[in-house]
Amino acid sequence: MKSTIVLDPEEKMILESYKSTIDGLAAYLGSSYEIILHTLESFDHSVIKIVNGFHTGRKEGAPITDLALDMYDKLAQDPSMSDHYVYFTKNKLGEPLKSATIAIRGNENRIIGLLCINLYLGTPLMHFFHDLIPRDTSIFAQENFTENSPAVIYQELVMARDLVNHDESILPSARNKEIIRQLQKKNVFEIKNSVELVANELEISVNTVYFHLRNFAKQNGGVE
Repeated sequence: MKSTIVLDPEEKMILESYKSTIDGLAAYLGSSYEIILHTLESFDHSVIKIVNGFHTGRKEGAPITDLALDMYDKLAQDPSMSDHYVYFTKNKLGEPLKSATIAIRGNENRIIGLLCINLYLGTPLMHFFHDLIPRDTSIFAQENFTENSPAVIYQELVMARDLVNHDESILPSARNKEIIRQLQKKNVFEIKNSVELVANELEISVNTVYFHLRNFAKQNGGVE
């Protein structure tokens, strides 16, 4: 069986960085999932972050489990193998869980912590889907999945042009400028060849696009 280890400051920061990841995963997955962060610096108080611990009755400061230690041994024995295990287990009430243990590595590729996820399989389906689907479907944002950069630029341009053309407060002579402003807000011009593509679609010169971008930078306190 592996013994505890001493973490250096950098490795402690690595583990600390996972705490926000756990909060994000918990918010995304819902209350059916218990997510735990273990440090291998202390087996007696290994849990340094836990969300939805009611599934197993644990809280921060709890000791590492015998199963987690076994997973740690298996993960450490062969560095060439996958850094995770997926398996099925039960909590102390005998309720079924689908679990995963993921190795967190520090300096010299040594394992310094474990990220464990437990899905309570007894969760009623209505409760499970309640966590996944919002009551207000109007909050769904549209995300466009494209295979190349020009397609991304073109899609953003179409949306910006549609937005500007439907705003009657914008004079026709100022619409190209406002379209460019909208694209700049979306960081479209960080994409390679975006200026040329936008200029061509708007039937203006590349210099005109750069002229507007420089003016926006000045207005925002930027420098050329």
